[in-house]
Amino acid sequence: MANEHPEASKGGPGPDETGGATRPYVERSRKKSYELRRAILDYGMGVIIFVIGIVLLVAPKLGLSVQIDDTMRYSMGGLFLLYGGFRIYRGRQKNYYNN
Repeated sequence: MANEHPEASKGGPGPDETGGATRPYVERSRKKSYELRRAILDYGMGVIIFVIGIVLLVAPKLGLSVQIDDTMRYSMGGLFLLYGGFRIYRGRQKNYYNN
C-alpha cells in the first residue's frame, strides 16, 4: 500500500485517467505536428502559386499562348506572386494560434 498512488486508496481515478504528467506533452506534441503540417502546406502551396504567377508574367517569352489580354495577364500574375509570397511568409511565421 505504501507504493500506491494516493488517489488509488481513496477510490478515485488514477494518474493516467485525470490527465496527469503525460497530458501536456501529448498536447505540445500534437500542436507541433499540426504546425509542421500547416507550414509544409503553406510552403508548398506558396511555391506553386508563386510559380504560376511567374509563368503568367513571362508566358510570351516561354512561347506559351495565353488567351487573355496583357493587362489582365499582368494583374493576375502580380496577384499570384503576392498571394504566393504571403503563403510562404505565413509558413515561415507558423502563427496558427491567435492566443
